[in-house]
Amino acid sequence: MTYLVLIASVLIGIAIVFSIKPTGKFTQLLLSFSGAYLLSITILHLLPEVFANNEKVNSIGLFILLGLLLQLILDFFSRGAEHGHLHLSKNEMLPSSLFLSLCLHAFMEGLPLGHHDHDHLLWAIVVHKIPIAIILGTFLLNSNISKIKAILILLFFALMSPLGSFAGGNIPFLIEYRTEITAIIIGVLLHISTIILFESAKDHKFNLLKFITIIIGMVIAYLA
Repeated sequence: MTYLVLIASVLIGIAIVFSIKPTGKFTQLLLSFSGAYLLSITILHLLPEVFANNEKVNSIGLFILLGLLLQLILDFFSRGAEHGHLHLSKNEMLPSSLFLSLCLHAFMEGLPLGHHDHDHLLWAIVVHKIPIAIILGTFLLNSNISKIKAILILLFFALMSPLGSFAGGNIPFLIEYRTEITAIIIGVLLHISTIILFESAKDHKFNLLKFITIIIGMVIAYLA
């Protein structure tokens, strides 16, 4: 079920791109909602869980910081695509380093899902992947890449989180260090969600619609 839901999140993004061709404003609002939901789930559920492990509590903070640093490195190669910034010209080919970074990020997101039931994290990842799939799909659709190749690229991307979930639940090393791995992923998610939410708007203007969207995301995460 987890695998199908993760794949479906990317397929939904693809369907949105090919059906309604969403505007940048729509995508940014969806991204803001996903960032708020992702941050809230991380704070309300994942952080208490890893710190509840009394045997490893002293090292958890270090692994969270490691996750933050890891995402900073991935950002260098992905150019910020994980939080909605795909800075490529219309006719530019998708750099392999950018795509591989996105795939690695998606793979890591899936790792904690394989340890045990993480319904809250699952839906947070789903909500996050839809706008990312829209952004990536929109670029591919407007590029010189054929539609068939674009769809194959997106399907390959869709498989990364399910593969991460499978690895997290079946590789002994990942199972043994599941608390540390979850802490690393917390750092990754904190980096992405805060960048999405707290980056400055143009001319530092207050965006009421974005603020309301963020509040809705946080409230839904709290009630979930």
